[in-house]
Amino acid sequence: MDRELVLAALVCALCGPALVAGGLIPARHATTGPARSLERSAWRQLWAPVAPAALVLAFLVGWALQEPAASEATAPALLAIAAVFACVWSRAALRAVRSLRRDVHGVVAMTSGFVHPRVSIAPALMARLDPAALAAVRAHEAAHARHRDPLRLWLAQIATDLQWPSRAARHRFARWRQALELARDAEACEHVEGSDLATALIEAARLSGASPGAAIATLVTVGEGTRAFRERIHRLLDVHPEPAPPRWTWARWMPALVALVLAVVAGCLVGEDVVGLLPGIG
Repeated sequence: MDRELVLAALVCALCGPALVAGGLIPARHATTGPARSLERSAWRQLWAPVAPAALVLAFLVGWALQEPAASEATAPALLAIAAVFACVWSRAALRAVRSLRRDVHGVVAMTSGFVHPRVSIAPALMARLDPAALAAVRAHEAAHARHRDPLRLWLAQIATDLQWPSRAARHRFARWRQALELARDAEACEHVEGSDLATALIEAARLSGASPGAAIATLVTVGEGTRAFRERIHRLLDVHPEPAPPRWTWARWMPALVALVLAVVAGCLVGEDVVGLLPGIG
């Protein structure tokens, strides 16, 4: 079998189980504290299960860079495992494409666009709000745009779908989405009154019939539920200034980058020997 096909089979057969294993990592979700810190923590928890698969992929990349010889045979069990995870990943890809063309009918306020996010507010909602509440909505959505949240949501959804059917992955995604809305509320309240944004949220929920919208980064979060909605309102009516979390720097990314580089180097040095131990590969 051509080494490119062997590499594809290995990526599916090894990275897929690594994603499943990563999903078993227990998540510790904080429920109190500054909203933006909660969002940062939930974001890290969401991506933590992907780390083992990323290291396996880096190792295989290092192996492939050495141009290993083609394999004459590939174990049926390996191909079967690869086929299962290829189906899961194909599903994730299809869902990612579909989300780009999702119907936004009924969405009252949203931020869309990956490169240059733009804010859209339904005329019906604008007609219901006074100037202060309308400014609060715009401040909330502007915070989504500054952080390119539509792109982050799209990538987070892909990472979650790659772990299908893991309930823990869906739980991590839902918790992060709730924390994301709280964080953007807190950022907006640096410029507007929390009570005005709370009024806007209530009017948005009434206008939409409390049904979740289909777009990315909607004002009323998809699936947030009554409890999460009440928490948002409570926080908005009891706003306390909170310090902004430290900005991400290259130093914070260095451990992950070093680990990936080491995995690639390991693949270059011992990848052929390790891969050769797999049944039917050699």
